[in-house]
Amino acid sequence: MELHDTDIKKTTALLAGVDLGEPDTEESLDELRELARTAGAEVAGVICQKRPAIDPATCVGSGFLNDMADFCRDNGVDLIIFDRELSPVQMRNIEKATDVRTIDRTMLILDIFAGRARSSEGKLQVELAQLRYMLPRLTGKGIEMSRLGGGIGTRGPGETKLETDRRHIHRRIDTLKEKLGEVARQRSRQRERRKRDGVISVAIVGYTNAGKSTLLNALTDAGVLSEDMLFATLDPTARALELPSGSSVMLVDTVGFIRRLPHHLIEAFKSTLEEAVQADVILNVCDCSSPVFRDHLAITGKLLDELGAGGKPVITVLNKIDKADADELYGMEGVRISAKNGEGFDSLLETIEKSLPVQKARVTLLFPFADIGQSSVVRENGAVLSEEYTGQGLKMDCIVDTVTAERLRKFHVDL
Repeated sequence: MELHDTDIKKTTALLAGVDLGEPDTEESLDELRELARTAGAEVAGVICQKRPAIDPATCVGSGFLNDMADFCRDNGVDLIIFDRELSPVQMRNIEKATDVRTIDRTMLILDIFAGRARSSEGKLQVELAQLRYMLPRLTGKGIEMSRLGGGIGTRGPGETKLETDRRHIHRRIDTLKEKLGEVARQRSRQRERRKRDGVISVAIVGYTNAGKSTLLNALTDAGVLSEDMLFATLDPTARALELPSGSSVMLVDTVGFIRRLPHHLIEAFKSTLEEAVQADVILNVCDCSSPVFRDHLAITGKLLDELGAGGKPVITVLNKIDKADADELYGMEGVRISAKNGEGFDSLLETIEKSLPVQKARVTLLFPFADIGQSSVVRENGAVLSEEYTGQGLKMDCIVDTVTAERLRKFHVDL
């Protein structure tokens, strides 16, 4: 059951965090507020407890739980959102102590993804992540089952299946993994075909709401949904982009990153994220008007390394330059642009062109019998897709770098 906006807007939430001394506790809570807003909640308050360690039974201390219960009762709060992943025991005990439905950061993000998924692949990915998250929480017919009612953290393609037994859910997970495996294989075949055809790909990655979709739309007229909201776009979009030299590349938009991105989502969206991993060049886009944009760049870089994209050419793109504080950007390396008004696009396109790998082209060559020895140049410097002997000589369909293609220009023939 998917909820209507009028239902979601009635949710009043209390955001709760635990400060264990991490340097990003405050920023993470700020993000949680934006996530709650994106899901449609009205935030009544934000509270945080400093602790040396997480309480295994309730996450926070008993006195803090009492304060939460009083706040919820006095302010009409009907949902508590924790800025950490809670265990089933912790969730149950918090709800028992406060008498308020409780979800964690992971459930909130899953809920947003469920509302944003549009393609069949996106829906499969979200359902898989939801089931993997909920499976260990299906311990019986108690409070875990009761959370299947309306409200933030309960919507999406997977919730109607959560009342079935574990065996059925395991079967459903296997089915989803099989379907997504086929999607991954299709993507792999598409990438191989693009590589054979000499297509260069450039992936746009970055923190959620950094302006990635706005940049794709501005450069290619892609018409992708672009909103001032977290995770406005989930499904990858690829469009051709013409560079100053006249050559073109495939520009690919990807799902945004965020602090503490749930492991379930990284696993489920692996085939989508591989578009970034397999790209020839990566644009790491950030909102440089944010006071923590350096953290955003670092988090994205770390996730790219974890996904196996280390060693790829990465261009830092400082977006929203029209809103940024110049002093904050002093000494910062990167291409400065405004995706909204087009400022800095010429510099960005030039930088992309300079960062591209050796350009390759697919050509058909016909070597007369007297020049067949020249075909060794192709075998040494390119890839032969097919070859045949004709009455005029050796005909080869191949991919070679542009330097070699120019060197063998006199042997070019039409396909």
